[in-house]
Amino acid sequence: MKNKDIRILLVDDEPDILEILSYNLSSEGYDVITAKNGIEGVAKAKKKQPHLIILDVMMPEMDGIEACEIIRNTAGLENTIITFLTARSEDYSQVAGFDAGADDYISKPIKPKVLISKIKALLRRLKEEAVEVEDIVTVGNIVINREEYKIINNGEELTLPRKEFELLALLTSKPNKVFKREVILDKVWGNEVVVGGRTIDVHIRKLREKIGDDYFKTVKGVGYKFIL
Repeated sequence: MKNKDIRILLVDDEPDILEILSYNLSSEGYDVITAKNGIEGVAKAKKKQPHLIILDVMMPEMDGIEACEIIRNTAGLENTIITFLTARSEDYSQVAGFDAGADDYISKPIKPKVLISKIKALLRRLKEEAVEVEDIVTVGNIVINREEYKIINNGEELTLPRKEFELLALLTSKPNKVFKREVILDKVWGNEVVVGGRTIDVHIRKLREKIGDDYFKTVKGVGYKFIL
């Protein structure tokens, strides 16, 4: 999918922010739509069906959290990529955003080039989600053989315990996406009894030791994501 075919909806009550972001994203060739509050943002999301939505949290009339919840429950927008762009960095605000259905969280102020890089990383999911899961997947320098439960990291073959392998496979299925702890427990452990509330943390620590610490990021109070 070419940039000109990708629609991005910007929702922010600050005209300067809308102008700067719209200019930089349009310069990359994206089809950019803007809205100045949550109500207008929801209406344009339903009408334009954007591939990516960038939402401010604190806005008049309807804040970003409420707008995100409505969008997530709208037919045809369930899988739209949503990220919050806000000056608020409190943990509870991030948790509320992820609980509302956001995929990521970007804090202001942010340099345009850094924002563009983050947006490109988010948009890679469009391509990833369109491709059926294969037995052998390459993510960066890591090759994951789902059929044989084997990992090749920088040319070195690793054999991981089953749960570590399944956790890695889940996180790498959508690089840069934050997986909430409850989702990880459901996808990796399912109905199995989990001994202790730190089970995920222990497995992540082991993966960091074997794969590399820089690949895994903790989102405090929410979960984990695999970074490329």
